[in-house]
Amino acid sequence: MHSSSLIKLARLTVAILFFSPLTGLLTAQTSDARANQSESWTKTTESHPANMNPTRMTQSHQKSANGMVDHQTVERLGPDGHYEPYYDVETESVQVNGTTTRTIERTYARDASGQRILTQVTEEERQSLPAEAEKLVRTTSNVDLNGRLQVAQREVTNTRKINSDEQEKNTTVFLPDVQGGMAPSMQIQQHEKRSADHSVDMQTSTLLPDGSGKWQVHEQKQSTIKDDGKERTTDEQVLRPDVEGKMTPVSRTLGNESETASGEKKSTIETYSPDLSESAGSNLQLSQRVTEVKRKGSNGDQSTEQHIEQRSLADPAAGLQVTTKTLNTVQPSSSGTRETTSIEARDGSGNFTVVSFEIAPKKEAQTAPKKDKDK
Repeated sequence: MHSSSLIKLARLTVAILFFSPLTGLLTAQTSDARANQSESWTKTTESHPANMNPTRMTQSHQKSANGMVDHQTVERLGPDGHYEPYYDVETESVQVNGTTTRTIERTYARDASGQRILTQVTEEERQSLPAEAEKLVRTTSNVDLNGRLQVAQREVTNTRKINSDEQEKNTTVFLPDVQGGMAPSMQIQQHEKRSADHSVDMQTSTLLPDGSGKWQVHEQKQSTIKDDGKERTTDEQVLRPDVEGKMTPVSRTLGNESETASGEKKSTIETYSPDLSESAGSNLQLSQRVTEVKRKGSNGDQSTEQHIEQRSLADPAAGLQVTTKTLNTVQPSSSGTRETTSIEARDGSGNFTVVSFEIAPKKEAQTAPKKDKDK
């Protein structure tokens, strides 16, 4: 399990239900009534992901003299075709003093009658320290069967700048122990360096305690991101100890994003996995490639085409072949937009067959709110 996944294990992660490289293509804003962007606003968005239940999210933001309050209400489409409450998140941020900010996030679920039930509270205190250093303490508490809050996880992160181009970030994760206290269960050590060629190198080590109480490296992640404004490339490699304790590559991901002069955007993600053949040793081989192309037409229509290539398990030596094709189109009209998504998959005979075809509900064209006439 990756270090980021371990940290978030005890936290309620609900956004993944509605945003992903595919579902994000099908999310459209239906209203955006903002009284004042800097002080307060309210907006509603709908999401119609493929093969998932549609949802509607209403967000509001209010700013006060010493902080801000954000509300998020998510509804899902019920069996009767109407939206019903799903969960709520309330976030309150307060400036304690000139160096400290405290944020409290409360998550509410809904019972059978639609009443709100508090399920989780996350408290975060961020403190600025001299020399551009920072300390962050985040405590997550869950509600038990008796309705009482119990601390489930605490993270303490210390960040310090080495120079203008380098910084270190060390995080310790604490979990409840058998004595009723909190014991360190994981450490994450991160070093980041920026270079003049617009690249960022990051080294991340995840350490877990062994039986004797010592920290042992469980995983190392080496990544490089380069972005010159025209092209963005990423290279991430994950290493873990083998049976002899030697750090061995277990995966590698290469990414590339570019945009042509005509506005066409293309992204490619290649995934490398261990070669399981006897003669491969610890080498990695290309196991999957995901290519996505976004185009905009002269009449305002948009299309996103995605191809997934994978290595056949029956014949690994044959190389990659396209296994899935996805095409998403959005066509404007005077009365709104029409969105369709088609997914094709290769069958046993090698032919492509449509396995999913969806037409999203027509979204009415938005009109700007009328301004008050000058008196």
